[in-house]
Formats: sequence, C-alpha cells, structure tokens
Amino acid sequence: MASAPTAHGRLFLVPAPLDFMCRTQAPLNQVMPQATLHTASQLSHWVSENAKSTRALLKRIGEIYPLSSALQDQHIAELPRLVHKKGDHAAGIDTGILLAPALQGHDMGLASEAGMPAVADPGSSLVRAAHDAGIEVVPLVGPCSLLLALAGSGLNGQQFAFIGYLPQDAALRLQRIQTLEERALATGETQIFIETPYRNEALHAALLNGLQQSTRLCLCSNLSLADMLVQSLRVADWKKKGLTPDKHSPVVFAFGP
Repeated sequence: MASAPTAHGRLFLVPAPLDFMCRTQAPLNQVMPQATLHTASQLSHWVSENAKSTRALLKRIGEIYPLSSALQDQHIAELPRLVHKKGDHAAGIDTGILLAPALQGHDMGLASEAGMPAVADPGSSLVRAAHDAGIEVVPLVGPCSLLLALAGSGLNGQQFAFIGYLPQDAALRLQRIQTLEERALATGETQIFIETPYRNEALHAALLNGLQQSTRLCLCSNLSLADMLVQSLRVADWKKKGLTPDKHSPVVFAFGP
C-alpha cells in the first residue's frame, strides 16, 4: 500500500530588525512583536539572503526565546548570488530545492538582512513558487523601512512607487532623477528609493542638484533606532540648512510635490 502524502510545511516570512549595517542595534523586543520572535524561534529550516546575518538574528532571538534546535544545527540555505544581480524572477533560481523542507513537511522561514523579506529584498520568486506548490505562505508582523519612511515623510501615502536603487553613473542618475520628478509632479505619486552607506552622500548631492527647488525631499536613516533620523524639507530648505545624511547608515529617500 502506498504511503499517504506528507503534509506540506508552511513558509513564514520573518522580518529582521532594521539595524543591519548600522553602528547600533535595537533590542529585539522593542522593535519586533513577541509572536514573531516566538514563531521564528520554533523554525529550524531557513532560506536567507545571507546565512551569516540569519545566524546572527537567530542568536539574538535565542536570547529571548529558546531555539527549537541549536544554532549549529539550523539548516540555512542562501538564495543564489545571481538573484542580487539580476533580480528574483530573472535569475532562474531552483526554488524546488530551496523549498524541499516544506515539501517534506517542515515549517520554514524566509529572512533577509533587514526588514521584510521579498520587499525591496530578494525572495519573491520563492514566495511565488511556494504558492504554486500549495505551500501556505505566512507573512509575520515586523519592521519595513519603506513604509516607516513613507509614513514619516509627509508625502502622498495614497499613491507611491518604490524604485529600488538609482544608477551609480552620474549622468544616468541625473536623468533618472529628473524623469521620476516629472512623473511625481504630473501624478502626485511619491517616489521612494534606497541607497547603501558610503554612497548616500553622493545621491543626496545629486538630488539637490537635479530636483526643482520646490520639490519635497525626505531622508530616513536608522529607522526604529535611538538615533533615528526622519527629515522632510523642500529642496531649497535642504540647501539652506546644509544638512547631509549619515554616510555610515543605509538611507531611504523619498520625494514628491
């Protein structure tokens, strides 16, 4: 007699705190719900953007809730590096292998280095494959820098677009900034994008150079941390005040009318 099929496990989307690459860390129980931390502590199979950062997160979670298995016994598979270069759906990753534990009946977690996985981070192709395979997808509550920045910006929260990263080439970047501003002014749509430490100063300067004086520009860094900065001013006022972003922290930028 053939054995009954194994029930599928679930894929939990586990947010990470926003202090990755920041100089300070936030106490987990102040920035993440207890239910999310407890659920994560019970998982022992993971797909992650970076295995090292996921182990670091699990170590912090283990200081609050005992892990279901020792840190060295956690099964952590990394998303392929090609995902970071070509994007989730263009990279052609083998999601079947990554989802094998769930197909065998184990609950799994998907984690990125900061914030909500699959939002401004890799993982959406894995989530899509889980749906197609009949695996239940469970997004957990936790921080998302894009929404925190939008809420704090004073910009249009009813119509907005996340752009990702702008080009590093100065000429292409300026052209992209001006194209996005035209769209923002024509539609009222808030334009949101991100930049890494050590490049955010150059992007800020390019925005002040390329945007109209009346356009509102918001910078958010160290969100949810003690030294959080949320600053929203017209471009003309940014220039008058001479403010610059913290080059040591990732920054969320947003602009609009």
